[in-house]
Amino acid sequence: MAKEVTAANQTAKQQKRREKEIGQHIGYRYDVNLVPDYGRLTPFLRTYMETMGWKDLNWLEDVHLGYEEGRAAVFDRNVNGWVTVPESMKLPDDQHDRDMLARELLIKFQMSQRHPMVDLRKAHKKF
Repeated sequence: MAKEVTAANQTAKQQKRREKEIGQHIGYRYDVNLVPDYGRLTPFLRTYMETMGWKDLNWLEDVHLGYEEGRAAVFDRNVNGWVTVPESMKLPDDQHDRDMLARELLIKFQMSQRHPMVDLRKAHKKF
């Protein structure tokens, strides 16, 4: 029994150390309220999931609306930077709705021609 507890503690310590190293915190491991509420999907996200044939948004579960220099923003790991929400956009009061909006904005930005990965693709594509 003591060995099992020690192994579990060691794994938890390794996870915390890894999160610190990579600069990420997987919040829903600790707070089930951070897991997406699929009853609050935006119409865009619902269509996106249907088009992609997905039953969930597991790759977006740790995407939340945050703040960068006092402005609402969502973090894009692909470019290692914040995508700010337009100041004219009214933000919902509920955190679940704000997070769904953040997920939608991130996907739309990643699909746009303004995303920095578009230039990389053009420069490095083989065909």
